[in-house]
Parts: sequence; C-alpha cells; structure tokens
Amino acid sequence: MSHLPGKFIIGLTGNIATGKSVVRRMLEHLGAYTIDADALSHRAISKGAPGYQPVLNEFGKWLLDKEGEIDRSKLGRLAFSDPDALAKLEDIVHPLVRQATDMLIQRARQPIIVVEAIKLLESDLRQLADAIWVTDAPQEVQVERLIRKRGLTRDEALQRIMAQSAQMEKVAAASVVIRNTGSYEDLWKQVTAQWKKISPTGDTIPVVQKTQAGRLEVQRGRPRDSKSIAELVTRLSKGTRSMTAEDVMEGFGDKAYMLLRSNGRLVGVAGWQVENLVARTTDVYLEEGFDPAQGLEGLIAEVERASRDLQCEASLIFSSEELAAQAEVWTKLGYERRAPETLGVQAWQDAALESRPDAASPLLFKQLRQDRVLRPI
Repeated sequence: MSHLPGKFIIGLTGNIATGKSVVRRMLEHLGAYTIDADALSHRAISKGAPGYQPVLNEFGKWLLDKEGEIDRSKLGRLAFSDPDALAKLEDIVHPLVRQATDMLIQRARQPIIVVEAIKLLESDLRQLADAIWVTDAPQEVQVERLIRKRGLTRDEALQRIMAQSAQMEKVAAASVVIRNTGSYEDLWKQVTAQWKKISPTGDTIPVVQKTQAGRLEVQRGRPRDSKSIAELVTRLSKGTRSMTAEDVMEGFGDKAYMLLRSNGRLVGVAGWQVENLVARTTDVYLEEGFDPAQGLEGLIAEVERASRDLQCEASLIFSSEELAAQAEVWTKLGYERRAPETLGVQAWQDAALESRPDAASPLLFKQLRQDRVLRPI
C-alpha cells in the first residue's frame, strides 16, 4: 500500500488521444476514486479562482470571453504554439492542481485512487503515485481520434501531439502499459486484469451498489449488460436513439449505467458520468406505464449515492420532456428545472453546457452538498 495510510495511488498518463480518460473511467466503474488533474487545471483558472488573475496578468485580458471567463481555446492555441508560454502557464496552474489533488485524496473513502494527468511525470504529482499506468496508441490513431472527437484539422492534431513529451519516455517509466489500439472489449480486459492484481477483493464492478424495494432492484450495469441496455434504449426512445451493444460498450468509456429491474426484467436505465465534481445524467429511460415515482426514485437515488461517493457537488439530469413533466416526482427528489446560466457556480454552468444533448433538452438540477469541495479552486 501507499505511503499514504490505507491508499494505493495510480498515476495515469499518456499523450493526448491515447485513451487516458477512458481507462480512468473504467477504473472508476471498478471501484476506484478518480481525479482528472487536467479538469482541475481548467477549474483553477475560472473566474474567482486563484489562477484566474495570474493568468491574465501574464498573458493579457484579450483571453477573456464576453462573460469575463478565460477562453480556454485561445489559451490553448497560445500555449501549444509557444513553449515559453506553456511553461509559464504550468508554473501558475500546477501548484493549484497539486493542492486540489491532495485535498481530494484526503477526503476520498476508496482505497484505490487514480490521478490522471498528461504532465504527470513532469510535475510533482508523480511523487504521489505508487504505480504509473501509461496508455499507449500509435500516432495515426491519435490523429484520427483528435479529428473525429475534437474537430481538429490534421495539422492542428499533429501540433498538439508534437507539443507533448515523447510517448516512449512515458512508456519507459510505466509500471503498467495499457495498449489502446483495439476494441473497447479488449481495453476492458486489460484494465480489469490489472485491477484484480491491486483490488482488495479482486472483483469487477462492485455488486454491493444495489438496492431492493419489494420486487424492484437497482444495480450498476456491467459490460455484459451492453446488449440489454442497447435494446432498451432503442425501444424506449422509439428509434430516435438506435443503439447497438458496441455503442454501449463504447459508452462505458465515458459513463456508467444504473439499471432498474422489476421481477428480474429490465424496465429502466440511467447513464451518467462524474466530471469535475459534477454528476451529469444524460440518458434516462423508463418503461412506458411503469410508475415514474417508483422508477425515478430508485434510479436517481442510486446515481446520487454513487456520485456522492465521488465527492460530487451537484447533480445535473437531462431527460425527455415527458419525464421532465413529472414535476411532483422531481420536486420530491429535490430537483428543480433550471437554465444552465442560472446555476451560479461557473463549474456547474460549464458542465451543463458541455453535457446538454441539445438546446431543447430539459435540465433538472440539485445541489448535493453545501460545503463545496474545491472552494475556491
């Protein structure tokens, strides 16, 4: 175990578009507490946070958008095109990220902690790690992912890749190398095989995350449930979201699924993810005719419980108009319908705008804790 009593800390790194975040999410599904240091760096320069004014002092107010926030795309273009600018930015942000990371680790109840950071080996976050995991992918795969997922041109993708330290240096420093060139199923096999070596139970997704109320059961989904989830979503969305088992497997790289069963039959699903201490539920489906009060209470209570385990500050739910219209149910659960710009906290607003499926999707909001974990970061 770690030099921190009761903790085993994995430092997870790898160059851009090699699959770090997918592996981190998989480890989270398996029971780890995970920290995205790069997301914390964004939070550290938000308006009112301690990195905000130093960044403006160093680079100028031209970085601000109309809301007075630092435009991260402008800052990214500057930093990735100028090594000196990147070094100055890191000198401002890295100490704040380390402070926030230390705080989250101390608060975490899980015995295994994962800290994901592109610059893990180059920063003092490396000192925290008991093991170094590195994701690896060929450069052409990186380029293709950056073009497809981030909308970059080929030249922009190569510029981002070349601005980082050599991937082979990371691989050479690794305790574990995860080769991310095949299917999501293959990636799951690699991650779960390594997890069994370090987990106290050696198990996969914890079955203890299950509740029963009469003949209803709510349980975390597993990759083996992919086919059932795909069939349910395709049917209940009336074809507006046609999913395959492969789509759901890929989805497991971003989100977790909570399944609702009645007498053993799958009747509801909620797909959600936790990012930057905000829970974002973007898929909520319930069998037609099933009591929405009973179904939503079961699903959302478990999503909240799992999110609180990850120190979440707020829960955002994007549902269909039909489910959002169950105002009495949502009020009982503590949610209110809101617009993203009314959420107050910049990190919550950003999460709502980033996660919203489309501008017409209803947003239901609930604050999960009054003591914000990373105030002011």
